[in-house]
Amino acid sequence: MNISNTPSHLFYQGRGRKPVLDQARGVYMWDVDGKRYLDGSSGAMVCNIGHSNENVLAAMHRQMEKSTFGYRLHFETEASEKLAARTAALAPPGLDRVFFVSGGSEAVESALKLARQYALAVGQGQRWKIVSRAPSYHGCTLGALAVTSYSPLTAPFDPMMRPMPKVPAPRAYLDGLDPEDEATGRHYADMLEARIIEEGPETVLAFLVEPVGGASTGALVPPAGYMERVQQICRDHGVLLILDEVMTGAGRTGRFLAAEHWDLSPDIIVMSKGFAAGYMPLGAMVAHERLVEPVLDAGGFAHGFTYAGNPLACAAGLAVIEEIERQGLVANSARMGRALKARLTDLMARYPIIGDVRGIGLLQAFEFMADPATGTPLPKELRAFERFVQIAYEEGLIVYSRRTRGGLSGDHIMVCPPMIATETHLDEIGEMLARALDRFMVEIRPALSRIA
Repeated sequence: MNISNTPSHLFYQGRGRKPVLDQARGVYMWDVDGKRYLDGSSGAMVCNIGHSNENVLAAMHRQMEKSTFGYRLHFETEASEKLAARTAALAPPGLDRVFFVSGGSEAVESALKLARQYALAVGQGQRWKIVSRAPSYHGCTLGALAVTSYSPLTAPFDPMMRPMPKVPAPRAYLDGLDPEDEATGRHYADMLEARIIEEGPETVLAFLVEPVGGASTGALVPPAGYMERVQQICRDHGVLLILDEVMTGAGRTGRFLAAEHWDLSPDIIVMSKGFAAGYMPLGAMVAHERLVEPVLDAGGFAHGFTYAGNPLACAAGLAVIEEIERQGLVANSARMGRALKARLTDLMARYPIIGDVRGIGLLQAFEFMADPATGTPLPKELRAFERFVQIAYEEGLIVYSRRTRGGLSGDHIMVCPPMIATETHLDEIGEMLARALDRFMVEIRPALSRIA
């Protein structure tokens, strides 16, 4: 059966069809017609250790021979206990209680609910507001969307959600500020304190933040001093600090957790994506024991998912961590990240439409601008973020895109290959990006001439 020639009963974002996937190995994927693609975005920044790792597949097979499901209220499982212990050991001190989920949105929902139940358990029921940033993305469920700021994804559901307070993301490159100056970091962090005071500190429950920006801000690295100041502000006002490491966790930024870059000690961390690297749906909320114990004493955590702690998913997750450590992939991510940024910076010098390159480790992005000197974005009707991805795809390169400015304009492209990437793979990525940029420039030149 050639499914590419039959009507599809599936639907996702739109009606477009894609080639049928045949197989994937390492950083490459092939469709049924034999065309090869380089997975330059690790799917959606998921496949951190590459595709079809034999050791992970073997670990999954061993678990499948024992059991594929054991409901958490009926059994404990060796796989989930081992993964929980390993996860806690990799987390900052004190964060030693783990709650498994199936994905990033579930992990964020779990963190919000745990924070709220903790407040109730310790007699701070007046705290319920979750401050987050604009723009930001924290998941697609209604709870996660309420703390997200990305108009195309949130606006349709605004009447169904309780709005939560937002503070500006620290986009120093758009505001003409020096990201290396600690005064810049304080400038943006102080906006958080001002908002907490405006809302009433006694009502603010938590600040939810990606330590390095994901798709909504295109690998935005915080300015110097920002994360440290944010942590201190939260402590000063009794506000919980929740780090969304769904995209940054499991080594992608050159540390196992991005929190390590700033020696942070958050109250809760959420992970997914690279945590199981696409081998199984898996995520985790890792919380400080001082939050969990009062909740358990008050009657238990009133929350859960059917597949929480699924032994097959946990076996895959544990094997992924073992592969990250065995192959030294965290260090490789740091090295290859520097090399990738250098290649993207070279492209920026060759193609003036690229106005900014940013990122850390193998979480990198570049942003298109009509005028980099003023930060003027491309005309939004060009939908450059979609068109460039399609051109690159035709060239055999998979990349990821969103819009930096609230989802309405400011097209950026994320280049985030698996952490097994080598210099040779980066050379191939650079060559395909250059070919795609050449084609893209021809298409948009008339629009650029009208702007000039």
